[in-house]
Amino acid sequence: MGSVFSPYYAWSGRRNPENHCSLNIAVYGRPSNRWAMTERGKTALHREPRRLVIGPSRLDWDGNTLVIHIHERGAPLPYPVRGTVRVTPRAVTEDSFPIDPLGRHRWWPVAPHAAIEVDLSQPALRWHGAGYWDSNWGSESLEEGFERWTWSRAPLPDGGAAILYDPFPRHGPGRPLALRFPPGGRKAETVECPPRVPLPGTRIWRIARETRADAGKQARVARTVEDTPFYARSVLDTHLLGGPVSAMHESICLGRFQRTIVRLMLPFRMPRIPWGKPKV
Repeated sequence: MGSVFSPYYAWSGRRNPENHCSLNIAVYGRPSNRWAMTERGKTALHREPRRLVIGPSRLDWDGNTLVIHIHERGAPLPYPVRGTVRVTPRAVTEDSFPIDPLGRHRWWPVAPHAAIEVDLSQPALRWHGAGYWDSNWGSESLEEGFERWTWSRAPLPDGGAAILYDPFPRHGPGRPLALRFPPGGRKAETVECPPRVPLPGTRIWRIARETRADAGKQARVARTVEDTPFYARSVLDTHLLGGPVSAMHESICLGRFQRTIVRLMLPFRMPRIPWGKPKV
């Protein structure tokens, strides 16, 4: 959500982020993949302490569960995406972390382990499983602060979670994070960063990928679910904290994101509707 990767926000001179809001929904698998990320203007935004409304969609927080009411249309194929997603954290963590040496960017793993319930009518899809919730913010744009980063999260056999965050800042050395969150824990445990392990680049856009794994162990890409000009999302079979795990992994190249040709391509996946009212 928001204007982090919005070309319209960049072209506006980054004057008013509330005029560039969106709800990003990505569904992978049968019966078909769906992607929705329609940007809307400030007249379509409504905010309350426990509610956020963006056009026809909204998010409600009742103190225990985040309920996401989705009423969107996909892009570039305009298939509808409708339904609800419920995210119930086992615990809300206490700490955020600086991810650049100048302290201009922070990351907060709000709920490293959560229960998730998906109930979509379009496409027809229902399931429940493990979820995750985090947040990033900063005092400058991501492309000003970073050349690239990799990130991954893996549920652990004991019910906890392991998270790796490997940023490559433009100014100063990177601060890789290796964290273990015990089951239901509010406090992260810092663990020693495992060695880097190379991964093959993505097939279409050749996004560079790498991760970290226990010493002497390897990792492999089990599935690539997103292969775009500057971003890749993958499922890894890897080895962390002494055992085999399945991890969700992302690689982002902000150097590519800065290129004009890439930003000109983004509206095909991220259309903009500047008018409208929130459906409160």
